Amino acid sequence: MQLLTTVETVHEKRSWLFTVRDQYGEKEEVILVPCDDSVESDSTGSRPAADGGVEAWINRCTHESQRFDTGRGAPMRDGQLICPRHGSMFDSCTGYCDNGEAADTTLPSVEIRVSGNDGSVYLVDDDLTFVGEGGIEENEDDEDGDGDDSPASTSHIGF
Repeated sequence: MQLLTTVETVHEKRSWLFTVRDQYGEKEEVILVPCDDSVESDSTGSRPAADGGVEAWINRCTHESQRFDTGRGAPMRDGQLICPRHGSMFDSCTGYCDNGEAADTTLPSVEIRVSGNDGSVYLVDDDLTFVGEGGIEENEDDEDGDGDDSPASTSHIGF
């Protein structure tokens, strides 16, 4: 379980971008977005939503893998994520799209947990490992491990 941020921060910023590694070692971007369905119904009536008012989705449209958040926040309106390329709108609570090029698709979800005590949001998806806040470009590894961003050399000659 990895601490990500707080529900309050997600609601203030309207989205929160982070990078993970999947079970194959590939990097993937994830966005946390506010979910206004803070109450859900069950057979005994209504109860607080388990997500604490936040949902996590893979940061790309199901139509052409267009990123929602490119580092400046995800475009949202009336509780929906908007694909910046074709305008398809995804419900921020369910991930479902009922319009545009991505109609009848659902965003891939990422499992999170919200602490009821302080509103902390944790990554609990067993298939993903937290890399860092921000997008993939902001979390690129140092190729040769020498602490700088210069290209790794394959030459046998040292300088």
